[in-house]
Order: sequence, then C-alpha cells, then structure tokens
Amino acid sequence: MTTQRRLLLEVFQKAQGPIDAKELYRQASARDQSVSWATVYRSLNLFKQLGLIDERRLTKARCSYEIKQSMEHMHLVCQCCGKIIDFENYLVRKLVELVRHEHHFNVTKVDLYLEGYCAKCDGEKEVH
Repeated sequence: MTTQRRLLLEVFQKAQGPIDAKELYRQASARDQSVSWATVYRSLNLFKQLGLIDERRLTKARCSYEIKQSMEHMHLVCQCCGKIIDFENYLVRKLVELVRHEHHFNVTKVDLYLEGYCAKCDGEKEVH
C-alpha cells in the first residue's frame, strides 16, 4: 500500500457519500501534488478488485465511487446539478424481507436510485 493509495482511501473515508474521480483527484492532489490522474484511475481499479469500493453509474455521463456500504444502498440523483444524496428507508428493508419470505430468494444486494431535482435546483426551476 503506497502513501498515495492510503491518501486516496482517506479521502474516500472522509467523503460525505459518493465521490467521482475528478473530485477524488482534486482533494488528493491538493494534499499531495505527486498524485496523478493515472494513480487515481489505477487505484480505483485496484480498490474495486479488492472489494473496498463500489462503482456506480448513476447518470449517463458520471461514474461515482464510495466505500462499500451495507447490502441496501439508496441514492437520490439530481438531474440538474448531478448532486448525489445517500438515503435510507425502512420500507426497502421490509420489501427485501417480504421478497425473501414470499419467493424464498436470498437477496444479496439492493441498489436503488431515484432521479429528480434537489431543493436548490427545484427552487431555481420555479423562479425561471
């Protein structure tokens, strides 16, 4: 584990939810100028292979990454600014239990995202 990879993992751990490669590079290179784009992409691939992070393509143009979470993982994705907000909801857990019981199906992963507009973008949309 190189010092650069340790730094990248630290950035992931301090992130408040998903982070894209551009933001990962920005934060890491601000703390260590020797971090390059190649280091970021090689590390992302390694972290994925090791099962440390999850990769999600929540919009057509943007891929985000985050430290591996629990089985149920849900996001709100703003169609205007691209902001991604993590959320939890007990109803999804109830649904998983219902599916397990009724269909005798062992659910190992739930990945749900809802698209719409964050409060800021929705408010700006109404002003115009």
